[in-house]
Amino acid sequence: MELCHSTPLRGQHVELGAKMVPFAGWEMPVQYSQGILAEHRHTREKVSLFDTCHMGQFVVTGGHAGVDLGRLVSSGVERLEVGACKYGLLLDDHGGIIDDTIVARLAQDRFLVVVNAGTREGDAEWIGEHLSAGTGFEDQSTAMGKLDLQGPCSMQALQPLCRHDLRGLRYFRCVQAEVCGFDALVSRTGYTGELGYEIYVAAECVTKVWAALLELPEVEPAGLGARDTLRLEVGYRLYGQDMDRERTPLEADLMDSVELGKEFIGREALQRQMAAGANEKLVGFVMSGRRAGRHGFTILADGEDVGKVTSGSFAPSLGVAVGMGYVRGDRAWQEGDALAIAIGSQTLPAKLTRPPFYGRGTARMKTTGP
Repeated sequence: MELCHSTPLRGQHVELGAKMVPFAGWEMPVQYSQGILAEHRHTREKVSLFDTCHMGQFVVTGGHAGVDLGRLVSSGVERLEVGACKYGLLLDDHGGIIDDTIVARLAQDRFLVVVNAGTREGDAEWIGEHLSAGTGFEDQSTAMGKLDLQGPCSMQALQPLCRHDLRGLRYFRCVQAEVCGFDALVSRTGYTGELGYEIYVAAECVTKVWAALLELPEVEPAGLGARDTLRLEVGYRLYGQDMDRERTPLEADLMDSVELGKEFIGREALQRQMAAGANEKLVGFVMSGRRAGRHGFTILADGEDVGKVTSGSFAPSLGVAVGMGYVRGDRAWQEGDALAIAIGSQTLPAKLTRPPFYGRGTARMKTTGP
């Protein structure tokens, strides 16, 4: 049985009435005393604080670091200017998704690579195997803490505690700044579809930053449950459910995070699949009621089994259930196509809808995040 790592904030979570659950090898809060729906709504309407200390953080350094990461990541991270961040995918030689990641360029010869908790060890091994001899690699995951402040009021909440003018920090940018008197990296990438900030500080400082942020009257804690419903409403994939090493970016509808004009591991395999066509593809759907199709449930079209649900939940911001799943790639799927989700002995109607489901057409709806 795998033992769970405890977040540095476990004691604070317990004091706040959190329900702790195993997640990707960690013991993490799934919800606090107010519950998932209240946490979700507070994030959409005000501002919530998430413990994301379980995420992996690698630092890659050296004059050849950008070129090396460019070979490893599907997007053009090697061209990032200092202070810029980019979403991309680590692919294997067959085009399978090893992980999705955010890469930030901290200096000309220094990058931060943020990865998922469950894939951290494998990611470290894969990256290390493909770096040049002179490129440095350091796993700082246990030395670094990470907090996410998300919601429309996040800037006004964080600004008094941050010695940097946050009005100038654009989307997918980062800056070294002082937060609560501690050296920190502050970024704007997010996983909720709302305005928000990620705060990276030394692990020994994270409890003090957490406590200081929660002293603000507008800030409430939120757990993994709300994080999941928030990300699903905007169509952000979850590694291990909506994508994994058995899926390619073409199948996972993540080709907007792939630059085929450059060389990267998995490119040739992906080009072959593009020429042949994918057997399955990830689609989104909206249901007519609150009852959701869950992971593994069957997707039907015209009474025929055409795929499986990967993520599904009631969407509090919409009042109905939404989801994503893989369907057969040999059909000409169109927005609005009628689907059904098999839930036990029932089949409930759904409509094929390309994510994001919430906030469609608004400026804050961006591409996927880890």
